[in-house]
Amino acid sequence: MKRIIGILFLLGLAAVGFAYYQLMVVPVVPEDRQGPITVQIPTGSDYEAVMDTLAVHGIHLNRTFFDPLADQMGFRRTPMRSGRFDLQPGSSAITLLRKLRSGSQATVDVVLTTEREPMNVAAKVARFLEPDSLTFVRLFQDTQYIDSIGYTPETLQTLFIPNTYEMYWNATPREFVARMVKEHDRFWHANDRLKKAEAQGLSPAEVYTLASIVEKESLVASERPRIAGVYLNRLRIGMPLQADPTAVFATREFDVGRVLTRHTQFDSPYNTYRYAGLPPGPITMASVGSIDAVLNPEDHNYLYFCARGDGSGEHNFASTLAGHSRNIAIYVANLRERGLR
Repeated sequence: MKRIIGILFLLGLAAVGFAYYQLMVVPVVPEDRQGPITVQIPTGSDYEAVMDTLAVHGIHLNRTFFDPLADQMGFRRTPMRSGRFDLQPGSSAITLLRKLRSGSQATVDVVLTTEREPMNVAAKVARFLEPDSLTFVRLFQDTQYIDSIGYTPETLQTLFIPNTYEMYWNATPREFVARMVKEHDRFWHANDRLKKAEAQGLSPAEVYTLASIVEKESLVASERPRIAGVYLNRLRIGMPLQADPTAVFATREFDVGRVLTRHTQFDSPYNTYRYAGLPPGPITMASVGSIDAVLNPEDHNYLYFCARGDGSGEHNFASTLAGHSRNIAIYVANLRERGLR
């Protein structure tokens, strides 16, 4: 009898040792990798869904030993912790379990560039975060919510400052907007931007709106302070901005090659050929460079500018209508010389 008990004890000890080895020592995350395996666990996933997700990434667990341990550590509750997790090559089952159980997520870089409208922002953000673009669009169109954070449907785009933001993959749309509000406030409190806006007689939203026009007027960054100066000069004397990009935005013909009379005569509050002053909101997301161009404009007497037409993307500037007419003639001549007119 003692011999049998001894054998059973040794067998039990061997089983415990084998389980320990399987859970604590044996690598479950493939070792033949340069970097971590990134696993995304959607919100609302149950235990089996997580196991399936791990298997898809080549992580195969010995469920005979792993499941009881997961039960003991409270990991099998529903729903599971969601998020984006970086799993290091060669990690054991217990290391993997602790990582997923703790909810210690890896972050993602949310890259915002000069998207045209909030719906475009929604599509862009959905490429980086878990919620789909429609979920973001619905929040952006919730006027009661937008009002609660101090915006209107027309000015919402002024909330977004192009940059790269480190966030958690499973951030909700409201969490995303809350982060944008914080980043927006940080941006405007830096570099005396609020004081500079006040000196121009503009609110931050108005600066952003004008910057969006400057953004679309020139691809040459060095010209933007000068162009901003032109528009600020026009605003000061009550002269219509007459900005081609606003007419394009008003008609929604974003692929148009040239602005024609039908664009400039289109009736819309965004069309600065028809209505003096700034449009109700931005016509695109403004870059930091364009915003700072409006805040730090070139001091000059120019009221007009016209593309050179020489392929440089640059403009000629004038203080008088006669000078502007001469610049238009230069533009036409350059186009003809290039065989474009």
